[in-house]
Amino acid sequence: MKHLHFVLILISCYACAQQAESEIKAETPQVETYTTELVISELNIPWGMAFLPDGSMLVTEKAGELIHFKNGEKKRIEGLPEIYVRGQGGLMDIHLHPDYETNGWIYMSYAAAEGEGDGGNTTLMRAKLKDNKLVEKQQLYKASPNSKKGQHFGSRIAFDNDGYLYFSIGDRGDRDLNPQDITRDCGKIYRLHDDGTIPVDNPFVHSEHAKKAIYSYGHRNPQGLVKNPETGAIWSHEHGPQGGDEINIIQKGKNYGWPVISYGINYSGTSFTDITEKKGMEQPVFYWVPSIAPSGMAFVSSDKYPEWSGSLLVGALKFQYLERLVLEKGKVVKREKLMEKAGRIRNVVQAPDGYIYVAVEGKGIVKIIPKN
Repeated sequence: MKHLHFVLILISCYACAQQAESEIKAETPQVETYTTELVISELNIPWGMAFLPDGSMLVTEKAGELIHFKNGEKKRIEGLPEIYVRGQGGLMDIHLHPDYETNGWIYMSYAAAEGEGDGGNTTLMRAKLKDNKLVEKQQLYKASPNSKKGQHFGSRIAFDNDGYLYFSIGDRGDRDLNPQDITRDCGKIYRLHDDGTIPVDNPFVHSEHAKKAIYSYGHRNPQGLVKNPETGAIWSHEHGPQGGDEINIIQKGKNYGWPVISYGINYSGTSFTDITEKKGMEQPVFYWVPSIAPSGMAFVSSDKYPEWSGSLLVGALKFQYLERLVLEKGKVVKREKLMEKAGRIRNVVQAPDGYIYVAVEGKGIVKIIPKN
């Protein structure tokens, strides 16, 4: 009985620690140390941003337009594949190859209608840019089957220090079907070589019927994916339902629990699970209750923002501000609200010039400029 009582105390303390973590409140800094400048105006839903070596910028519009912004002018890039635009899906992320200056590869994620079934699903491609047009286009991955549902396309892209390519696909609104089944696409984070081939050491390459590109599973809708510049680890965040947005460090073959465990509830207020932890399922680094609807994520490593060094920036679609998460030893210890009332923040990127750029729906691309 004494042993059982001790175990119950430990479980209770663990639950309290998790709850306390979620109750870190986002604060407004007493003094603003930055100003903002609108550098690209009149954008609707700017989803992805990538910076070319000449300092110009590529921006994706979810409705299916790729924009090249250079010398104050916006030019539309031709040659995109056919985009399936529905609900949260359309033309989404864009990312340059780490060795872009040598090979010229540009990676994009989008929803496509080709393939099995009606509707569409998330697709990954690469191409090169020549004379304002995409050339040498190659489709690297297409999730199947298609779905007419408009939810949870995921769709962020990142590279790690070894040159592996990671990308996310949400559960497409089928939470009880896709995320926990490694024989099905969706609700996963995938890993490929830069040419789309599957690494021989991916965790499920020897599992019968499994999708061999899967790297981790049990995800809901990851719309943040970025390499930690200090550790090289791939960090992700994903939308929860009502409550339970999560930040996770992505590890090979791990199960991140959706929808078996969650700190959220149904939008109706009812519960879909009564547990927040289970053996064999990963706990988040941090979770939000209530949800902030996170989109886009960037680590601050630039010397232009010394007070923010090592912080994690996350766009809050729901509350329309940029959140700065202060980290100590990989844990969130403080939250700050930046750019309050800016609008629905879709993405945030630290550019090669060291400045932070923020994509705001209905406005455009905003640059954060330190005051000192």
